[in-house]
Amino acid sequence: MRNALIGLVLMTTAVVASAQARDLPDFTDLAEMQGPAVVNVSTTQTVKGHGFTHPFPFDEDDPSFEFFKRFMPRQTPGLPREFKNQSLGSGFIISADGYILTNAHVVDAADEVLVKLTDKREFKAKVVGADKRTDVALLKIDASGLPVVRFGDPGRLRVGEWVVAIGSPFGFENSVTAGIVSAKGRSLPQDTYVPFIQTDVAINPGNSGGPLFNMKGEVVGVNSQIYSRSGGYMGLSFAIPIDVALEVQSQLRATGRVSRGRLGVAVQEVTKELADSFGLSKPQGALVASVEKGSPAEKAGVEPGDIIVKVDDKSVGQSSDLPRIVGATKPGSHASMRVWRKGAFKDITITVGEMPADEGQVSARRPGKSQPSGAANKLGLVLSELTAEQRKQMGLGHGLVVEDVSSAARGDFRPGDVLLTLISKGAQTDLKSVDQFNGLLAKVNESSAITLRVLRGDTQTYVTIRGMGDK
Repeated sequence: MRNALIGLVLMTTAVVASAQARDLPDFTDLAEMQGPAVVNVSTTQTVKGHGFTHPFPFDEDDPSFEFFKRFMPRQTPGLPREFKNQSLGSGFIISADGYILTNAHVVDAADEVLVKLTDKREFKAKVVGADKRTDVALLKIDASGLPVVRFGDPGRLRVGEWVVAIGSPFGFENSVTAGIVSAKGRSLPQDTYVPFIQTDVAINPGNSGGPLFNMKGEVVGVNSQIYSRSGGYMGLSFAIPIDVALEVQSQLRATGRVSRGRLGVAVQEVTKELADSFGLSKPQGALVASVEKGSPAEKAGVEPGDIIVKVDDKSVGQSSDLPRIVGATKPGSHASMRVWRKGAFKDITITVGEMPADEGQVSARRPGKSQPSGAANKLGLVLSELTAEQRKQMGLGHGLVVEDVSSAARGDFRPGDVLLTLISKGAQTDLKSVDQFNGLLAKVNESSAITLRVLRGDTQTYVTIRGMGDK
């Protein structure tokens, strides 16, 4: 009886283990079938050294310097203080005649690019084009009959779905790592044109430019960057959706460059408080902080304070959606735009302009000194009215200059800011005098939030003060 019971327990355990094993994902076929289309990309560039010369790109005060210098030879004294810097990345073949996708940062400033296949063949690659804004580059090698990847639809990815990366982390070619989709449509600083796929797939230096596969063996993204405090993988990896990368590569293949649409506006996120101030039912869209003179937006009649909620048939859920939508619009084409303006929706037709290769930086300017009006007001600001000379110089018809900001000031204000408009519950009032402004503040309900349109240097922004009665 005892032996029979033990046998039953062992059999049950084996059945459960077998069922659990069947539930676990199996990546073996995917790795075997898709691995040959993934390549190693190595680049060489001449780097001029400084201070302690060494064959790796770290400054002497970098935390990695002490570690790496133990294993890297110093440059022989007396030789020219420059060296050949080599770096590694990954890529994948998208056509049998030798077109390869990778990251722009992998081949940036490279003097020579080498592509190594899994069958050990090596080719010198030509950089057809690279787009730094999306971090996508297109390479071409002189070969034919190559294995190619299949493409999937990143729009059908679900958070929690298994995904697989193949690449060359730290030079270990054709390494396979797996994880899940952590989030979709992530916006990262300085990357306004890419709705990143966030995963927890182990990605390290050398994986850049490699493919991210779904469980069908289809490429859904290009592994681009990680979030890390140490320089290594910490569970946050980001991939460029393959549809974005393919649109970029098609332009690179045709012309060697990417053409993007532009409106000529500076925008900011619509918070709950901003939505309340503008009388909008929910936080959505992109708030126009300023409109560039002579831009397509100005010519179409777009105004500061407009909230753009739709371009053609595409909804603008948040401010980061707008650059992507407009950037994908063909320059010179007409687009319909819906904006929220002074408590009502308005439709505008705009002729989309073309974004220059490098947007210039606008220099900041501060208004001239004027006489403060006296004590700080309810917001902790010492204000004065613009003089006639200042209004002429700045091209403004009204405004109040922030002369000083007390330690108890409410909101993000700085000396030199010019307050232009007060917005509360959808109503917008131009600010023309200190007394007028203080009178408006006195009438604001203590539980309400107000928003001020502010000119800071050459840029307009919106500052919200929450709960006027709070101290």
